[in-house]
Amino acid sequence: MPNTKEDQRYMRAAIGAAKIAEDNGDIPIGAVIVYKGQIIGKAYNQREQLADPTAHAEIIALTQAAAFVQSWRLNGCTMYVTLEPCPMCAGALVLSRMDRLVYGCSDPKSGACGSLYNIVQDKRLNHRLEVTSGILAEDCRQQLQNFFEQRRKKLTIDN
Repeated sequence: MPNTKEDQRYMRAAIGAAKIAEDNGDIPIGAVIVYKGQIIGKAYNQREQLADPTAHAEIIALTQAAAFVQSWRLNGCTMYVTLEPCPMCAGALVLSRMDRLVYGCSDPKSGACGSLYNIVQDKRLNHRLEVTSGILAEDCRQQLQNFFEQRRKKLTIDN
């Protein structure tokens, strides 16, 4: 059963990670992975920083968590991420055998965990995740909106 207070605590950690992405000029998305009450993966978007289209917060956090448990199977783990995962990240979550996904705000343009697709709960796949959405959604949404607003202002000033 989801614990909202606990979910909010870990989502705040993901929001903190997203701030690092923002400070580095990347879209502010953060992710943490929790196992037995311990954060074993904590990452933020690094696509711009690494010039890597796969350097999403979720993928980097999955790599960290797998290294921690020394297995690609992340049974018993929960991922907290500020924005609904895209198809690539949703597929990676299924392949990792993650138990649960908690995300902040929905992504109607590329969300693959209930908005546009629902890869993580597709009955045709060999694994499905429990999903909780909307945890600190307004904080997550505001962080993204502020980032893009600042980016538009900078583009206007530079042109």
